[in-house]
Amino acid sequence: MIVRGFRVLIGLVVACLAAGLTMVAFVYSPSELVDGGGDKLAEAGLLALAAATHSAIFAAPFALIAAVIGEWQAWRGWLFYAPAGTAIAGVGFLAQYWTQAGEDASIANSYAVMAFLASGCVAGTVFWLLSGRLAGGRGQAHSQTRASAPQAASEALKRAAP
Repeated sequence: MIVRGFRVLIGLVVACLAAGLTMVAFVYSPSELVDGGGDKLAEAGLLALAAATHSAIFAAPFALIAAVIGEWQAWRGWLFYAPAGTAIAGVGFLAQYWTQAGEDASIANSYAVMAFLASGCVAGTVFWLLSGRLAGGRGQAHSQTRASAPQAASEALKRAAP
């Protein structure tokens, strides 16, 4: 139980860092980072840490709920964690849009939406890679393996036959 909690915590921290890096990738192009030298890389690194901290503060409760549900149901598929991260990022975008001051500047454009949704998808995928694919522990296999599925079907047919 403690190991699973530690695994989930590490997954959440690294997922937030990945979300921050993804946000920075929408701000700086790779050629801009290479041409800017060490100062530009340091600036991008600090911005990534700030974005990761900001995303962790908002997303942590929602991500923790999604992680607990994934562990409880032993959902190990990428198709749970990536959409969950994308949905959390979408809610984060909406929260930021609704709390925006006045009508002067608006973050409601397709580039900002894509930055948020991409960072959420990347965070969900990174969490799945580190923690989600191991959800539910080792002893809880909830799905049949491919080798046992045909065998189970043939046994069911034998029982049904008179």
